[in-house]
Amino acid sequence: MLVPILRRIALGAITLLGVATLVFVATELIPGDAAFAILGQSASEEALVSMRERLGLDRPAYVRYFDWLGRALAGDLGVSFGTNAPVAPLVAERLWNTLRLAAFAALISMPAAFLIGVGTAIRAGSALDRGVGALALTVVAVPDFFVGLVLVFLLAVQLDLFPAIAIVRPGQDFGGFLWATFLPAMTLALAIAPHLIRMTRSAILSGLTSSYVETSILKGLSRTRIIWCHVLPNVVGPLISVSALILAYFIAGVVVVETVFAFPGIGRLMVDAIAIKDTQLIQACALVLAGIYVGINTLADVLAGLSNPRLRGDT
Repeated sequence: MLVPILRRIALGAITLLGVATLVFVATELIPGDAAFAILGQSASEEALVSMRERLGLDRPAYVRYFDWLGRALAGDLGVSFGTNAPVAPLVAERLWNTLRLAAFAALISMPAAFLIGVGTAIRAGSALDRGVGALALTVVAVPDFFVGLVLVFLLAVQLDLFPAIAIVRPGQDFGGFLWATFLPAMTLALAIAPHLIRMTRSAILSGLTSSYVETSILKGLSRTRIIWCHVLPNVVGPLISVSALILAYFIAGVVVVETVFAFPGIGRLMVDAIAIKDTQLIQACALVLAGIYVGINTLADVLAGLSNPRLRGDT
C-alpha cells in the first residue's frame, strides 16, 4: 500500500502546483490592477506608475510568479495591497471561521443524510423512497442563495428565531456562534445532504446485487441486517470519497453562502479582495482553498484504498 499512497500524494502535490499556476494567471487577467483600485479613477499616470513600482507590479509577470510561488512554499503569503498588512494572519482568521461553519453544517447534514440514505435503500420502491427522492431532486435543483433567502424569510423574518446576518465576534461563546450561524449552516446542509442521500442509496442498492448478498438471503437474513452487516462494510470506500467531496465543498464552496449571510469567512474575504484587485490576498485565499480541497480528496483516496481488502493485500 505504501507505493500507491506515495503516488497519490505526489499527484496531489502536482495538482496543487497546477492550481497555483492557474490562480496566478487568473489574477493577472483581472481587468485593472491594485494601483488603479487604490488610487481611483482620478489618479494621474505618474501616481499610478509610482504606486505600481511600490507594489512591485512593474516587474514582468513570470518574475512575480516565481517570487510569489517561492514565498508561498516558504509559508509567506505576502502583504495585502489594500491594508498593507501581512496576508497570512488575516487568511488564518477567516479560514478558522469557515472551518467552524463547515463543521457545524457537516454535523447537521451528514449523519442525517447517511441514515436517510440507508433507510430509503432498505425501503427501496416504497412511497417513502419515492418521496425522499423527489424532495432531494427538488432541493438540488434550487440554487444555494435562493435556499438561504427562503430560510431567512421563514426563520428570521417571519418567526424571528435566528439572525438574518451571521455576526461572528472575537471571543464569542460556542452557543452564540451556533445561534448566529445556524441559517448559513442549514443552507449548506440542505445543499449537500441530497447528494449524500442519493449516493448512499445507490451504493447500497448496487451492493445488494453482489453474490455474497444472495448467499445471505438464502441463509434467511433480513434485508435490514444484510445492509447493515454485509453491504455497508463493502461500500464504505465510495462513501468515504463522496463524504470527502462534500467536506471539501463545505470549506471551498461556501463563497455564495458567506456572501448572502455576510459571514466573515475566507470565501467572502476573497470576494472583497477581488473587488479592490488585491492580488496578493486573492492568490492567498485561492491557494489555501485549493490546498484544502486537494488535501481532503487525497486523504479520501488513501482512506478508500486502505478500506479495500484487495488493495491492502488481504485477499
